[in-house]
Amino acid sequence: MIHVLKAGLLTTVQDLGRFGYQKDGVVACGAMDAIAHKTANWIVGNQANEATLEMTLSGPVIEFESDAVIAITGASIQPTIFGKKIDQHKPVYVRAGSILRCDYADYGCRAYLAIAGGFEVDRVMGSKSTYLRAKLGGWKGRALRKADQIPIGKETNQQLLVKQKLIHRLQSNADFSQANWSVPVWDYGINRKNITVRVTKGKQFDWFTETSRQQFTSLRYQITNESDRMGYRLQGTALQLKREQQLLSEATSVGTIQVPSNGKPICLMKDRQTTGGYPKIAEVITADIPCIAQAKPGMFLRFHFVSLNEAEQALLNQSQREEQLQLAIRWKREER
Repeated sequence: MIHVLKAGLLTTVQDLGRFGYQKDGVVACGAMDAIAHKTANWIVGNQANEATLEMTLSGPVIEFESDAVIAITGASIQPTIFGKKIDQHKPVYVRAGSILRCDYADYGCRAYLAIAGGFEVDRVMGSKSTYLRAKLGGWKGRALRKADQIPIGKETNQQLLVKQKLIHRLQSNADFSQANWSVPVWDYGINRKNITVRVTKGKQFDWFTETSRQQFTSLRYQITNESDRMGYRLQGTALQLKREQQLLSEATSVGTIQVPSNGKPICLMKDRQTTGGYPKIAEVITADIPCIAQAKPGMFLRFHFVSLNEAEQALLNQSQREEQLQLAIRWKREER
């Protein structure tokens, strides 16, 4: 069991998503940065789809009511236990009664906390992910609040063996111990201000003026404060249609960049609506969704068009890196 002493800005339970119901208007949701989510789970020995806590911009303060093995990945949120720094991207054993405090993210936007055994919340339509607008799934269909108590699932035999190895590393009177290995931080390709995002042409790309199509890639767009898990509203030069046209609502996907009547693009994210009626100028390639997920309000996006073949190759390369990472983590966990 974990006890939430402070909730953080926005902390929700997420897995990889709720699939098979978009035809009924139920969005997939899931971790905004699926790579960081999966990596945290692999580090503690969970399956990739086990639920984690997604922490946005600033993290929670949590008390552990039982011994646990945890891992924190993604954004750098400066985690401490009783004021002592713990490392991210590695397994950490914490004693019962320990208090984890996560600070403001100085790099990235979203961090992920996995715990060996997972978070014991009900699956709704096959998923533990939280859909905030519908108050569906996760922990009571909402973000975590102060005084919430979330149960932890049962650890496997392999997870218990890893826990014992970490206990052996525990120094006297210490509240936690850490493994002597860590996972490299994923290169999101972002700096403090800018991120380049690869896109393919949207279905209504040709509806826009030649000038607007050039401006879309030659200028940069700033992520506004009116951005959330549903979508990122972007500030910059307004994009213009050749002429006003009516568009029937049609399917959207994660990374769809649609342009409403004010000409300011919106990049749809994991909690997007399943259909939309705005023209779509571009689609962010799947491999770059984690990059956008780690971009904070105030940062600038630049868009770069690639072909479908290039988009597919980027996703294949990313998948191969993930497989290699998973194998490396498994080898380190089972190392004696």
